[in-house]
Amino acid sequence: MSTITCGDRKFVKYISETEIDAAIEKVAAMVNEEYKNDIPILLFVLNGSVIFGADLMKRLDIPCRMTCIRLSSYEGTKTTAQVKNMIGLSENLEGQRVLVIEDIIDTGTTYAYITKMLEEAHVKDVKIATLTFKPDSYKQPMPIDFVGISIPNKFILGRGMDYNGLGRNLRDIYQVVDE
Repeated sequence: MSTITCGDRKFVKYISETEIDAAIEKVAAMVNEEYKNDIPILLFVLNGSVIFGADLMKRLDIPCRMTCIRLSSYEGTKTTAQVKNMIGLSENLEGQRVLVIEDIIDTGTTYAYITKMLEEAHVKDVKIATLTFKPDSYKQPMPIDFVGISIPNKFILGRGMDYNGLGRNLRDIYQVVDE
């Protein structure tokens, strides 16, 4: 079993690059079907969604546009349950179909914040695509539309997800050993 150290924590390989790529293919197929008659705006939630979002976009057969926002709700390995808006919406999305792109959804606090923000922007509809989802942690009424991989409530990094800014570049996903 492959173990790495990232910052002051140890992590063990949890999901291989091959499994991740298959999950992205699955999400892309669902997104292609959902938006086959539309041009969605992919809303990347920085920084974590960049790698998943880019991998997903390369597999889409539909026309699409993208924009970014930057939000934060984590400190170290724990969610704060509060969302900090660091870079907000910079364009008019009124009447548009928006697909939120996330690397991970756990409690759903960030997703709830984004949904409210997009409703206030009068978008046509909002759906979400995530590489990883923690169903045991999720506390929101909104459905998660496109899920790559469901995982237990353990802290992970790699493939865009980080621990204090480190580990985003890892091709595989690793799970913390010493929680």
